[in-house]
Amino acid sequence: MFEIGIVTGFEAAHRLRGDFGPAARLHGHTYRVEIVVRGPSLRSDGTLYDIGVLQQAARDVVADLDYQNLDELPSFAGQNSTAETIARYFYERISPLLRASELTTLAVRVWESPDAFAGCEGDLR
Repeated sequence: MFEIGIVTGFEAAHRLRGDFGPAARLHGHTYRVEIVVRGPSLRSDGTLYDIGVLQQAARDVVADLDYQNLDELPSFAGQNSTAETIARYFYERISPLLRASELTTLAVRVWESPDAFAGCEGDLR
């Protein structure tokens, strides 16, 4: 199995509803996002996938989130904008673009601090 990945990031604010202590107050993060795709074989040019296409897909998602209050975005209405739901958001936005390829897996990790992340991974077939 081969894999390639990219890293991107964005700044955003949010608050968590429920018993989350200080995180229940509005606060911000410098999010780091890792996006990895996997597949069983390389294309004839020796690559798994066009990394530029993957980077552009990530930039498109980041553009909707950067310097936003996530709680005000329709995509997060009615749910906590946790690292888990942000990872799912990236997965749901990027996976349709990859389904026609020979890739088998998309994995997204969202780091909300240097020592805490959440992820979402799924099959592309």
